[in-house]
Amino acid sequence: MNAPNLKRLKPLATALAGLAIVATVAGCDASEDADLENGRQLFIAQCGTCHYLNEAGTSSDIGPDLDAAFAAARASGQDQDTFEGVVEAQIENPREVAEDDPTYMPPGLVEGDDARDVAAYVASVAGVPGIEPPTAPGGEGGQIFANNGCGACHQLAAAESAGSVGPSLDDEIPGQDAAMVEQSIVDPSAELSQGFSDAMPGTYEESIEPADLDLLVKFLTTCAGTVEPGADGELEGPAFCFNEGE
Repeated sequence: MNAPNLKRLKPLATALAGLAIVATVAGCDASEDADLENGRQLFIAQCGTCHYLNEAGTSSDIGPDLDAAFAAARASGQDQDTFEGVVEAQIENPREVAEDDPTYMPPGLVEGDDARDVAAYVASVAGVPGIEPPTAPGGEGGQIFANNGCGACHQLAAAESAGSVGPSLDDEIPGQDAAMVEQSIVDPSAELSQGFSDAMPGTYEESIEPADLDLLVKFLTTCAGTVEPGADGELEGPAFCFNEGE
């Protein structure tokens, strides 16, 4: 895990201290009806480009490392309701910084039930000792795809992802060679897909290890556009795309 940036952790630490009393008195259970899977996908898509959270497989250090921010509070016995209150408060009213500051977070990034789901998800996993992302389809390359939140924005049958923020990789990648696919990952603004904005982070060259990047590119060039449901409904395609041949 990256070493925590103490300056960036301070707002969350202050919020944790202040909301602990409120949550204890209220005794609420905000997560009772929360959709944790929806919260996870929303976190990856909306928050993971700025925050480190191991279970989500997100590794950015623009904003606070959420595992580091919540670990001490969790170890001290503070409960999930407290964490949910902290996260919902931070979503609704983030720390005020200039909009051109890289750490700027717009208020109300997610709202209503979605904000509740994100808060409940983060509260359930942040700072949990030893927690890891769930095993993803596609072997090592598929795991790297999942751990970097790619499925939250892109559709790819081999990864069982259905994101729509960015282009469908099953449509976009066939016909591209490895160099073209790698460029689209490390320099996504170099050539935008028609109809899509420049919204993909440009930090993957630094955040993904070279060996992992090679595995991700191999997974994408082998599996994009080659996997589809068979007659029995099960996905079919190259063996490499199903945790084999690696």
